[in-house]
Amino acid sequence: MTTRETLLALFEKNKGFYISGEYIAQNLGVSRTAVWKAVKKLQKEGYDITAVTNRGYCLSKDTDILSAEGIKEHLPDAYKDKANIEVFRTVDSTNNICRVRANEGVGSGYIAIASSQSSGRGRRGRTFYSPADTGVYVSFLLTPENIHGAEIAKVTTISAVAVCKAIEKLTDKTPKIKWVNDVFVDGHKVCGILSEASYDLEDGKLDCVVVGIGINLYPPRNGFPEALADTAGSVLDAPGQISRNEFVAEILSNFANLYMHENPLEYVKEYRDRSFVIGKDIDVIAPKSTKKARALAINDDCSLKVQFEDGTVQDLKTGEISIRVQN
Repeated sequence: MTTRETLLALFEKNKGFYISGEYIAQNLGVSRTAVWKAVKKLQKEGYDITAVTNRGYCLSKDTDILSAEGIKEHLPDAYKDKANIEVFRTVDSTNNICRVRANEGVGSGYIAIASSQSSGRGRRGRTFYSPADTGVYVSFLLTPENIHGAEIAKVTTISAVAVCKAIEKLTDKTPKIKWVNDVFVDGHKVCGILSEASYDLEDGKLDCVVVGIGINLYPPRNGFPEALADTAGSVLDAPGQISRNEFVAEILSNFANLYMHENPLEYVKEYRDRSFVIGKDIDVIAPKSTKKARALAINDDCSLKVQFEDGTVQDLKTGEISIRVQN
């Protein structure tokens, strides 16, 4: 790690407590002047670090800046050394970053995280509103040795469960899942998930899968755009209630635990238990048509069993639905 990364990791581990400049210098193997300069740089980046003569430096407990070091501090020991995390202030799309890293030869397990996105993507070519500092935007890379083509839908549903479990642990909210990839809190969408696969053009084999998770943790400062105002929501009402680093760490560890669980259907039960579409009248939305149906069940492959108005029963592997409002 660089001096900055090592110093930040030390601050994250001792957040809220003073650390002497001498102790830091000894741990980093640098001069106290170098420590002072490194602290100044972190302060310019927005870190709330107090310096007091004869006491040292203290990173405020209220500091909520996303960082790889801060996230790793909350990961289980088994994952800390394995996690290849890169954090950005802003990017066009964290999914794009993962694709670039895959082309550069970076392997499975790489994670791109940003505080904002200028071109966040949703399903069916939509954009995903990604304002600065009120959301969390996470994408991770999986390569063929870890995932097969038939399992692509699996990572989407596991991601939804991972987000729900993080919300349940760190807040008093009760999140629900709308098939296939949306997480709702208090009747509003707070999270969207987009899984994208890349294939070799010559042999058609799977190159990689990128899973992107966008979460509205807090309301945007100026509110949601008019087109989203009725449907979008946030997990919490105001900043400062939970640590974004801890929240991301919970999502990552939940995903890893579910994906590697010895019972491959464990995540299906978790997904099914949180679904709020079963028994509801829905519209099944296709590119050129919309058909009325009733949601009957979540199958073991997380497909949605529906019955159309003509009595036909079908298992939807992918697609989009909306829940019809009862008059």
